Amino acid sequence: MATKRTTKATSPQGEAVRPRSLAEDLRRRTDDQIGALLEARPDLVHPVPADLGSLATRAGTGPSTARALDRLDLFALQVVTALGALPDPSSYADVLASLHGVPGTVLKPVIARLKTMALLWGDDDELHLVRPVREALGAHPAGLGPLMAQSRRGVAPYAEDPTEVERVLSSAPDGARAALEKLVWGPPIGRVENADRPVDVDSARTPIEWLLAHHLLEPIAPDTVIVPREVALVLRAGVVVRDLAPLPPSIDHIDRAVDLVDRTAGQQAFTFVRLVENLLETWSFTPPSVLRSGGLAVRDLTRTAAELDLDEEGAALVIEIAYAAGLLGADGEVDEVWCPTPAFDSWRARTVAERWALLAQAWLLMTRTPVLVSGRDEAGSRVNALARDTDRALTPDARRALLDELVALEAGQSPSHTSLLARLRWRRPRRTSPLWQSVVESTPEEAERLGVTGLGALSTHGRALIASTTAEETSAEARAATRMPGRSPASTTVVAALTPLLPAPLDHVLLQADLTAVAPGPLESELAREMSLLADIESTGGATVYRFSDASLRRALDAGRSATDILATLHSRSRTPLPQPLEYLVTDVARRHGAIRVGLATAYVRCDDPTTVSEILADKRLAVLRLMRLADTVVASQAPLDIVLDRLREAGFSPSAENSEGAVVIRRPHERRTPAKPRPPRLSVEPAPPSVAMLTAAVRALRAGETAAANRPTSLPDGLGSGRLPRSTTSDTMAELRSALDKQNAVWIGYADSTGTTTERVVEPLRIDGGFLTAYDLRTAEVRTFTVARITGVSSIADPAL
Repeated sequence: MATKRTTKATSPQGEAVRPRSLAEDLRRRTDDQIGALLEARPDLVHPVPADLGSLATRAGTGPSTARALDRLDLFALQVVTALGALPDPSSYADVLASLHGVPGTVLKPVIARLKTMALLWGDDDELHLVRPVREALGAHPAGLGPLMAQSRRGVAPYAEDPTEVERVLSSAPDGARAALEKLVWGPPIGRVENADRPVDVDSARTPIEWLLAHHLLEPIAPDTVIVPREVALVLRAGVVVRDLAPLPPSIDHIDRAVDLVDRTAGQQAFTFVRLVENLLETWSFTPPSVLRSGGLAVRDLTRTAAELDLDEEGAALVIEIAYAAGLLGADGEVDEVWCPTPAFDSWRARTVAERWALLAQAWLLMTRTPVLVSGRDEAGSRVNALARDTDRALTPDARRALLDELVALEAGQSPSHTSLLARLRWRRPRRTSPLWQSVVESTPEEAERLGVTGLGALSTHGRALIASTTAEETSAEARAATRMPGRSPASTTVVAALTPLLPAPLDHVLLQADLTAVAPGPLESELAREMSLLADIESTGGATVYRFSDASLRRALDAGRSATDILATLHSRSRTPLPQPLEYLVTDVARRHGAIRVGLATAYVRCDDPTTVSEILADKRLAVLRLMRLADTVVASQAPLDIVLDRLREAGFSPSAENSEGAVVIRRPHERRTPAKPRPPRLSVEPAPPSVAMLTAAVRALRAGETAAANRPTSLPDGLGSGRLPRSTTSDTMAELRSALDKQNAVWIGYADSTGTTTERVVEPLRIDGGFLTAYDLRTAEVRTFTVARITGVSSIADPAL
């Protein structure tokens, strides 16, 4: 953004006039300086203020000031504290003198930053803290009481000659100095009964009375005393803020080989993608129910953790990221369940690197807070995964703050957890909430599980992820794209960095004689799904071991596979010969599968073997079906057919459904999907950083607002008052607008909304067509469409620079 206009007031003698307020200070700033303020405090841009006076007002509000203070590091906050303890205004020299031992080269950039952020304004010899900052520091900044020499005559000698404090204390009775020093570093207030009782040097009997008599303590209420600032500063040896920390604490770290870090992170990234895929594949067929409160039941989280071979914390992370990425949602049915969204199918079709990039970006930006899962809320109730309680607006800011510290380290440096958190405490000293601490402490582990880091060090693709996500946050187009799941573009730099690190998926397994199959590496997605159907995962690690069993093969047969299909798959996908025991097992299970038939009675069960029918009737686990024997080979049940099938399978039998002609009906599981829906909304404590284009437009709008305010029409032709635009006929309005469009000038318009409320705007006409004006609104920095019939008046702005 090129520096252009600035306004500098001068006296009649040509001397520069000091600004009398923050608004006047802002009017003296260049466009670059205004842009730097908006960049440092993004909340001031949403929406763009009408003019610089409005900007000063908004910058001086309590909530906006608190956000700005939250962005300061410890030393900047210490400088603010020192300024708060000094009189208003103070000079740069006063501030430097109050920070003993801090060189000017360290202080100057901090003062400049505070000015940039509009927390401090004025020239260096007359610096003013904005009022909300002083209020935020409290009644006793730096633990100092008020200056009292003007209001208490007994304190005046200490202001005139500070050495008088030590001279008086040299004759103090035992305990007096110790009592005083307890209050010196704050808080400066103490409780004393009858503190305002008359006492003089001769009548003082206790150390406290002696201090009161010598005005080293002053009563401010019947039971309260305070140390005057003049006294405290002497006892502090002039130090306003102690334990100054002008530099961040160093980070202890281990240097690791960058390629080792990247390869480790790449393997973890691959594993995480597979975990998400396995989770959603499973929930496609057996979706868990949605709790009334909207979350996931504890038993479902525990079962999912076991299925994914993770602890509950890891399972919660996988679930929450899948939800934040828009791949998982509630289906909205009467008996609501959690199942994949349609975006899962398009996500699954992408490359592994692209899939990971979308998951990692969702994690980086999401307000979901997995670390809260299984903990307790304020009411003492357990927090469930996918519950509303885990959605916290502060989470992305905390997560990003810690990752920024990793970005600042050199490639391959793995920091110690303790020193990393100490650095972050220096960087954000006002962030002390339990939620902030929980998020920053859990972020390193989440980053490691996800594959953003490897061996504790930030990976190359992790660094690219953070850089690309920052760029996308400032892009309106990218933010709009991410509202729909599956549409946000995976960063090409992230994909390019990750792709070479991912293991090549295998298209084969190794069948063993002990009814197991070994996958010596990650399998292709299609083969992995087929193996998960045919066998159960027994162990994972460098290789995955699958075990074939009666139950797993029945699962495949129930899904519509025949014995021939299963054997053909095993023959084609194995690098080892098909073991004879496995072939026998497949054949035997297929032979027994469907020997028991279930049809509609409500349901009936028939089997050619009367002994099997007797076993079914004798099985106590099946009593709930209320079976009744109709013949040696047939029983009936009042339970629905699906329930009869499920209960028989749970009892170890191998039933199949049949139709009215007695033919076997293959009941393939149905893949559940939610209706297409946007991603869950993202809460936000801080607005997205403004882009360069947004900053340029905002500064331009502010300058236009200043010019418009100076050229505001002052009266109406009909004498209805001042400060409002004159009304004009529709024909006059169109003429003014067409003239402004031809000359590419900005105009001031009055516009009535649907409720009849009229607002005034500064716009640049772009097109007039069919009774509508399309124009660039300089205040909101947006292109908007206005109905010409609702434009109450138009006035040109005589500013050739616009």
